[in-house]
Amino acid sequence: MAFSFSTILHIIVMSAEFFTGITVNGFLIIVNCYELIKHRKLMPIQILLMCIGMSRLGLQMVLMVQSFFSVFFPLFYVEKLHGAVMMFLWMFFSSISLWFATCLSVFYCLKISGFTQSCFLWLRFRMPKLISWLLLGSLLASVSIASLCIEVDYPKTEEEDALRNTTLYFAHRTKIKKISEVLLVNLALLFPLAIFVMCTSMLLISLYKHNRRMQHGSHGFRNASTEAHINALKTVITFFCFFISYFAAFMTNMTFSSPYRSHQFFMLKDIMAAYPSGHSVIIILSNSKFRQSFRRIFCLKKKL
Repeated sequence: MAFSFSTILHIIVMSAEFFTGITVNGFLIIVNCYELIKHRKLMPIQILLMCIGMSRLGLQMVLMVQSFFSVFFPLFYVEKLHGAVMMFLWMFFSSISLWFATCLSVFYCLKISGFTQSCFLWLRFRMPKLISWLLLGSLLASVSIASLCIEVDYPKTEEEDALRNTTLYFAHRTKIKKISEVLLVNLALLFPLAIFVMCTSMLLISLYKHNRRMQHGSHGFRNASTEAHINALKTVITFFCFFISYFAAFMTNMTFSSPYRSHQFFMLKDIMAAYPSGHSVIIILSNSKFRQSFRRIFCLKKKL
């Protein structure tokens, strides 16, 4: 089987993204599972990070399966794998990983921002319960969106199946389905994006106010609060970059404008696969405890 240059490049990039994603997301899951076994409980941020790791791992697996069979077994993928089940898994893990990352930005905003309004303090005080409800809401929203996408893209009624025999109707119906699905996904993903932008704006405002207080009171020296603000902003801003790139590639892919197994098709898959691995790398690098644990694991491997 001869492969073009774009196909070989896609195999290399996807393999690197896949192994990176498996490593970093598996690390997030294992570390927090170890904390659960050790202390018999998890803090809200630990639960959230473990959920992020699991959702990203699932998304990475779905994207890898799609790419692997698209490259090596294209006919099998089109005839056997490309269907309602694959669509549900893809939409579910895409949605829930974005929702969980948005929950992380909400956590940073409540935990680190220095706002003293009564409503903000009330939310911060109830953060453990709030995170639990946000995770449950994210799960329900993702299941609903994935189910709706299947209904839009794979109608099951006998009347529609009979009408499919008409070529003109089939072409018209396919176009309507694709447009409807794109609009549905847009509505689903714009809401967590709006929440994320709001949380990021609040973090920026809080950091600005904190720096002004520091300049007037401590001659501009950084303290722990400033570092926490900066680390949180690094995480949420990189998430924003990955979010926008994934969203753009995802929406382009859902319009079916790129020919199957073309250079554009593989490039879109590479951009989408960068999100579940890249953002998790940033989460680990921005957390000193995770960095130390990651180094310790590799040091043990070297000694062995």
